[in-house]
Amino acid sequence: MSKFSQVGVAALLCVGATLAPVVHAQNAPRNATFADFATNSSVGWVASGIGFGTDFVPPPSGPRPVTNDPAHPYITNAAAAATGKQPTFRVADLNNPILQPWAKEQMKKANDEVLAGKVAFTADARCFPAGVPSFLLYPANPVRFIQTPKEVLMVWQQNAEIRRVYLNQSHTANPKPSWYGESVGHYEGGDTLVVDTIGMNEKTFVDNYRTPHTARLHVIERFKLIDGSRTIEVKVHVEDPGAFTTPWDAIQRYRRTDNEPMVEMICAENNAEYFNYDVVPLPHADKVDF
Repeated sequence: MSKFSQVGVAALLCVGATLAPVVHAQNAPRNATFADFATNSSVGWVASGIGFGTDFVPPPSGPRPVTNDPAHPYITNAAAAATGKQPTFRVADLNNPILQPWAKEQMKKANDEVLAGKVAFTADARCFPAGVPSFLLYPANPVRFIQTPKEVLMVWQQNAEIRRVYLNQSHTANPKPSWYGESVGHYEGGDTLVVDTIGMNEKTFVDNYRTPHTARLHVIERFKLIDGSRTIEVKVHVEDPGAFTTPWDAIQRYRRTDNEPMVEMICAENNAEYFNYDVVPLPHADKVDF
């Protein structure tokens, strides 16, 4: 039995019970301005667009996120179908100067495994929580927002992965490390949600190139409505003196969907080994948490 899927289902049931009265931000102070990411229960946001999706986009200048090794282009299934080329897994560009030596060495081992034919690890494929900021790179299924005066929930439809952002308060002195850390936030300028996250455990990667981090990871995200509220642009600032030589920035964008309310999608119980595809390790627990 999957520990994380059970937690997700329980949380989803709780969210479902409260979804109707809060999805329109009806409980928000009427004299406050805020970025309304959930104008009705059918609104979701998919990480995609021209140049955007499951990889971070570098900023126009300055230190940037890890991308693919130019010698080993990353070819998605969609690109392969369009071009007739063989799809590939990601191979990280280890020449990125943001990487400290130990991080580069760890990533080289992952690169070597991929080049030797092993399936690359990604959190969504193995049913693990992605962590922060990698939560922004979850593919295909919508992220939905529930906004109340005291907190914002970000829920990825598949596996009901939930991030909680506590509004208008400071970080605790010593947050216990967890999969999504401790996120506090506030609205700025009427169209932007600013989220500050610390307290991450060391079990996640910051991206789909298997870039590691330490418990000193500090991430600031700025979610802003653009394009007539049809797009969310997220500007990401990452600091971790334990893993990176310098702070760096990245960009992600979500396109709005209005297709249907969120449905339940379980990951681990539906995952299996087909065609010698190694899906281990999958998260599991001997008993549920409730």
